[in-house]
Formats: sequence, C-alpha cells, structure tokens
Amino acid sequence: MSDIYLPDERETWKEFFRKAFSNRSFTVGFLITGLVIFMALLSFVWTPYDVTALNISNKLKWPNSSNWLGTDHFGRDVFSMLMVGARNSIAVAIVAVSIGMAIGVPLGAAAGASRSWMSDVIMRANDFIFAFPSLLLAVLFTAIFGPSAINAMIAIGIFNIPVFARLAHGGSLALWQREFILSAQTSGKGRVRITIEHIMPNLLNILIVQGTIQFSLGILIEAGLSYLGLGTQPPDPSWGKMLSEAQTMMSFAPYLAIFPGMAIVMSVLGLNLLGDGLRDIFDPKLRRKR
Repeated sequence: MSDIYLPDERETWKEFFRKAFSNRSFTVGFLITGLVIFMALLSFVWTPYDVTALNISNKLKWPNSSNWLGTDHFGRDVFSMLMVGARNSIAVAIVAVSIGMAIGVPLGAAAGASRSWMSDVIMRANDFIFAFPSLLLAVLFTAIFGPSAINAMIAIGIFNIPVFARLAHGGSLALWQREFILSAQTSGKGRVRITIEHIMPNLLNILIVQGTIQFSLGILIEAGLSYLGLGTQPPDPSWGKMLSEAQTMMSFAPYLAIFPGMAIVMSVLGLNLLGDGLRDIFDPKLRRKR
C-alpha cells in the first residue's frame, strides 16, 4: 500500500488543487462530473418544463428552440427529464456508496486488526456476497422486495459492502506491518485505538479513489435496474427508464435513446477519469514519475 498524500503545514490546499488540476484525467473528470452534479442540483429549483406534465399535441418533436433535446411520446421535455434523471441517479449512487463504506470499511478494518477466527468469518461472508454479479444481486433483491429507488439503493449498497471491506482489510493488513504502527503498539495503545487514530486515516486515499469508481458503477446499475423496470418508478424520470421507453421508437425518434445513453456514458466516464486522477495524485510513486 502506498503512503497517503494529504496537504500538511508545508503544502496548502491551494497548492494541492493546483497540482490536481495539472493532471488531465482529474481535470476532465472533474469538469464532466461537476456538470452532471450542477444539472442535478439545478433541477431542484428549475427545469425548462414540468417533467410530470403531459402534452400529447407536442409529442415526438425533434430538438428545436423550444425543446432543446426534443420531446418524448407523451410530449414531455427530454432535457428536463435528463436533469431530474441525473438527480435520481446521483441520489441512488450516493446512498449506495455510503452504505458500502459505512458497513464495509469498519468490517474490513476490524478483520485486519483482529487476525482471529472473526477475521475469517467476516471475509468469507464478504466473499459469498462478492460471488454474485452486482447487477444480478440488485435484480434479485428488487425482484423480491419490489421495484423502487429505495430498494435499488439498498441492493447496490449491499454489493458495495464486500468491495470496501476487502479494500479496508488488505490496506489495514499492510499498515499493521509499518514501523509507526509498531511504535504505537510499543507505546501501549490498543488495537481499537490504533485502528481509529492511525489505520483509518491512512486508508483515506484508497477509499476516496474506490468511492468514485463505485459511484460510477452505482449510476450504471441504477440505470440497468430502471431499464428493467426495477429501479426508479414513474412518474419520476430515470435515464434507464428513458432508454427502455425509447427502444420501440428507434426508427423514427432515435434521439430519445441517444441523449439518455450519452448522459450515462459521460457520467461514468467522468467519474472514472476523476478516480484515475485521484489515484495518480494520492500515489507518491506516480507523483515522483511526473
């Protein structure tokens, strides 16, 4: 595991961000992700049209000056639906990643600190959950408990638990061999205190990077669940649901699939680029190479 890189007294946050924005992956990813988040936040206070209002007389209009990205088969504005869909996708991904971190990281850190039968039980349980593909697990959960955005959050969050648990476990095992941890043990600190004061802060860098990756995966899985009718439910718009509704109209209204598809691709691409940039910034070896 690499040393954590965080600004200290000799390096201000301003200098940190200067170095961050000198990384092309981080810069591009930050701009794309920032645009998606801005659209999602803006949708709380403004959208060009009401996404629940039907206007059949204005249905299936190609992009024009009034409807920038056209209208769907119910006459709803596609751009407004994309804005609200971004809000729903981001909300699901945030909650799912939070569930994974809140449960998985403490479990993994505890398993790394205990080195007993409890460690084996925790990691074998995580391996069992991890054996199921993420989308299959989410489909199974939502099929049992019913389709909804909340159930999609919980299903994706359950898949994230073993991801963060394994990451925290592997990272903590490496840290327990470091000299400063041995020094803390020599000074009389217990394993719980060492884990809180020394292990967890030094896991922050890899957790942030993995969080961005799982965030993008959460958006992708939510879109897949909504496409299957198991995620966000009408009348709330969802990128996946928009794709599902557009598949029968590809021959005469392909824009209905192109725009939500581009929104999903750009969101996932932006988050992955952001994660790659953060990995480069936090890894001292890669920093030295640059």
